[in-house]
Amino acid sequence: MRVVVALGGNALLRRGEPMTAENQRRNVRVAARALAELARSHEIVVAHGNGPQVGLLALQALAYTEVAAYPLDVLGAESSGMIGYLIEQELMNALPADTPCGTLLTQIEVAPDDPAFQAPTKPIGPVYEPAVAEQLRGEYGWDFVEEQGGQWRRVVPSPHPRKLLQGGVIRTMVDAGVVVVCTGGGGIPVIRGEEGHLEGIEAVIDKDRAAGLLAREVGADAFLMLTDVEAVFADWGSQQQRPLGRAGPATLEAMDFAAGSMGPKVESACAFVRATGGVAGIGRLEDAAAILTGEAGTLVAANSEGS
Repeated sequence: MRVVVALGGNALLRRGEPMTAENQRRNVRVAARALAELARSHEIVVAHGNGPQVGLLALQALAYTEVAAYPLDVLGAESSGMIGYLIEQELMNALPADTPCGTLLTQIEVAPDDPAFQAPTKPIGPVYEPAVAEQLRGEYGWDFVEEQGGQWRRVVPSPHPRKLLQGGVIRTMVDAGVVVVCTGGGGIPVIRGEEGHLEGIEAVIDKDRAAGLLAREVGADAFLMLTDVEAVFADWGSQQQRPLGRAGPATLEAMDFAAGSMGPKVESACAFVRATGGVAGIGRLEDAAAILTGEAGTLVAANSEGS
């Protein structure tokens, strides 16, 4: 099968870990081994998140006060290059020596009037204690959301992806047998200006929505979203929470999921299944192969009960 695999930023940089280059490389190496196992039986295209990394770059940019901090589209491109380099290199180490791999910075067009610009939901960067978050809110005007454990995290606009501008290039590379790393961090968000010229915009596109668009563009048979959560849970956070092993789009669409985390994953899985008739899976990185066979994680399929 042709499988698009979306790696969560938190699968590449574990929650609570210091955001060092060494930690990221170690985690990417683990991810590459799981991807290499999948690539032995399937044709894979790799997308990835950048939430922790782009937030770190934004903080580092504030340390140099001689110039204005770089905008999020530029920081998104920087983080995509950084993570793509690490994934590509570790894949080349894990796959047979003659396997061609390539990383492509990917621009994705969004609507300038997308409602997301008025309601930020995408978490980026590290978590903060409440007092620190309040200080940063006052100093920089950032928006924050409370996460599990009473800590707070910065949120930014996350507009819906409308068009994958390098779709044809990616298809050409995949058809030629290249293992492509692309749509990093959800892609670089751009809009069309008044004269039709491309311009970057301050946002971070959700990587699962972007990867779902990628999966449809390249004719994928399956779409996997791999993170640090074992499955989609019904009644998450309650005493009745339970993992969903297999479900149809209608069943999942009738449930409520967090807008900044599981919500886009479920939405993207359902959209892919409805549009293509393929299957989508959500679960842990180390369970990638088992998710495809329905032995782990959550498998979303049109022929599942309640679809």
